[in-house]
Amino acid sequence: MRLLIVEDDKDLNRQLMTALEEAGYVVDSAFDGEEGHFLGDTEPYDAVVLDLGLPTLDGLSVLEKWRRDGKTMPVLILTARDRWSDKVAGIDAGADDYVAKPFHMEEVLARVRALVRRAAGHASNELTCGNVRLDLRAGRVTVDGSPIKLTSHEYRLLSYLLHHQGKVISRTELTEHLYDQDFDRDSNTVEVFVGRLRKKIGADMIETIRGLGYRLGEASDE
Repeated sequence: MRLLIVEDDKDLNRQLMTALEEAGYVVDSAFDGEEGHFLGDTEPYDAVVLDLGLPTLDGLSVLEKWRRDGKTMPVLILTARDRWSDKVAGIDAGADDYVAKPFHMEEVLARVRALVRRAAGHASNELTCGNVRLDLRAGRVTVDGSPIKLTSHEYRLLSYLLHHQGKVISRTELTEHLYDQDFDRDSNTVEVFVGRLRKKIGADMIETIRGLGYRLGEASDE
């Protein structure tokens, strides 16, 4: 899953980026409102962590612009402001949740997990498909109850497919959500990761839809 952090405090931006990457996300970052708005307007993110007090363009304006332009990705706002009216303004502008500074990183991680899974239509932190289970909190994958080891790319691929199981996902979409903006993207590498993942969770779990992409689903006996 791919996230955007828009936070002008460089230390906090770096801390958020490190924590979210360690949790298995692909993360892009911006340090001002104009850059953040541009990235959110042109790249497909699964969620955004957005500070309200930004230079060049404040976070509230960034959010309002995104929503006016039909951008629907979940947004978690960060605010140092204690007034309830500022939090209400953020929610009314289109934010899905907020965290007040200072905060514990675990709270941000939990709220991001919740936003991403709810946007994909899931209520639980455990995603399952057949005998495959992913615990989002622990970053743990099991097959038939036994844990398996995945590389970071394999984990991201499985997580994205599980969040969108039953749907056909194109190679382009997978590439856009597996790599950050600076990565030299090659959709052919997706085929390699799909092949590796099939060996670990079962070849029939990921179906190739010729000319369209891939679909994760329980293997059929037919």
